[in-house]
Amino acid sequence: MVQPLKDFRRNLSQRLLWHCSILLVFHALLYLGFSSRLIAQNTTDFVPGLRAPRNGGVYVVAHRGVHDSIPENTLAAYQAAIDLGCDFVEIDVRTTKDNHLVSIHDSTLDKYTIDGTKGAVANFTLAELKSIDIGSRVDRKWSSERVPTVEEILTLCQGRIGIYLDVKAADLKALAEIVKRFNMEKDVLWYIPADKVAELRDLCPATWPMPDPGPEKNLQLLLQGCKPQVVASVWKHFSPTFVRRCHEQSAIVIVDDEGPETWKTMLEASVDGIQTDQPAALIRYLAK
Repeated sequence: MVQPLKDFRRNLSQRLLWHCSILLVFHALLYLGFSSRLIAQNTTDFVPGLRAPRNGGVYVVAHRGVHDSIPENTLAAYQAAIDLGCDFVEIDVRTTKDNHLVSIHDSTLDKYTIDGTKGAVANFTLAELKSIDIGSRVDRKWSSERVPTVEEILTLCQGRIGIYLDVKAADLKALAEIVKRFNMEKDVLWYIPADKVAELRDLCPATWPMPDPGPEKNLQLLLQGCKPQVVASVWKHFSPTFVRRCHEQSAIVIVDDEGPETWKTMLEASVDGIQTDQPAALIRYLAK
């Protein structure tokens, strides 16, 4: 009688172990399926062909590059964003007196220099801009930094990081020609007004217009009229329903933050990307 009892116990243990293994596999598959749906909600399932986010399924956009201790909108700031592992760098594009496209946020040089040089960017030639130190105001070690051209930025960023293109004062056709020359159509988000979307699509069909509707009351008209695949917004106009309505139309949403205290709310609403002045802190936050 002892041996049959041992055999029964052994068979029972084997059966229990088998059932537990099946349950573990089932729950693992269930979790993976649920996780993949969550990740897909914040990645390129909505926008086929767009680079996938590197940090927790949410795009990290370095506003004017990484510029906490580096002069903003410089090649050094953009290199720091690449080194950090951001998904996009935001560049502000303006036009020089001799029709070169450069990256600088303000319309004037007034706040960027310490030698007294002032004036509108549009009144300087590229050669004149390249003679002006825009880095020493942050630290003398950046004295070699100059206003970069769009071509210099794309040379640095090509194949390494995407571009969030804020078109401040530039001809779309000239800009599109540069982007196409670098074969970066699929790596550039164009922050442009809704009334420029059709023009951009004619010039560069393979790229991503990213209009901003402003207040949410304008969103439906934007979604119906432009049918964008990427929508921009700011914290002031952000809401969970804003994101949900974009997702229902297969568009992703990238929002300008108002500091780290806004990240939790945006992520809970399934925002797809965050533009921030603190990309390193955001990447650490997403890692948690």
